[in-house]
Amino acid sequence: MITLDGVSKSYERGQPALDDISLHIDEGEFVFIVGNSGSGKSTLIKLLLRELEPTSGTIKVNGQVLDKMKRRKIPKYRRGVGVVFQDFRLLKDRNVYENVAFAQRVIEKPGRVIKRRVPEVLTLVGLAEKYRSLPRELSGGEQQRVALARALVNRPDILLADEPTGNLDPKTSGEIMKLIEEINARGTTVLVVTHNREIVNSMKKRVIRLRKGVIVSDEEKGIYHED
Repeated sequence: MITLDGVSKSYERGQPALDDISLHIDEGEFVFIVGNSGSGKSTLIKLLLRELEPTSGTIKVNGQVLDKMKRRKIPKYRRGVGVVFQDFRLLKDRNVYENVAFAQRVIEKPGRVIKRRVPEVLTLVGLAEKYRSLPRELSGGEQQRVALARALVNRPDILLADEPTGNLDPKTSGEIMKLIEEINARGTTVLVVTHNREIVNSMKKRVIRLRKGVIVSDEEKGIYHED
């Protein structure tokens, strides 16, 4: 599903953000990407979203070579990748239903599809009864569930979650991760970038650890050790 072969990314000055990394993630895997600030985690996410291009090396996602992808094909590629961020990024003046429906309207799905699909994903994330609520009327955990629903409404093959529990308390964090695990069990390939040691160590999934742009460990059922 995801292959990086000898990928480096350098900005103008200093050490490369990623330095000759190679990894392979199979369809349906659940993988944590961990490491301290400056380890290259955010750069990796941006490369997978094709927000950045690698300085060298090849990135292949779902059969598509990203470094050779024409700019006009990027929006279609991104439809197959759901993304959830730490800061939710919801439309503040639109209710829960409209926030999720927006992701379908952008790709011009017909109204009948939206009317069927949005309630389905809101039920999946446990928010079917709050479809009329505005983001400010929701807790942080509920807002993250809306963000998850929006990421899933177009049925992506891959879910990228960038610090999805960064703004949440431990109990709510656990609930969000359980939901992401359920999404993975339905067949979606999941990558979670996180600093949260407790979650990583409790879930016993594959853990890829970065330090200064290099993969220092890649373990099945890994533990997130202190640097």
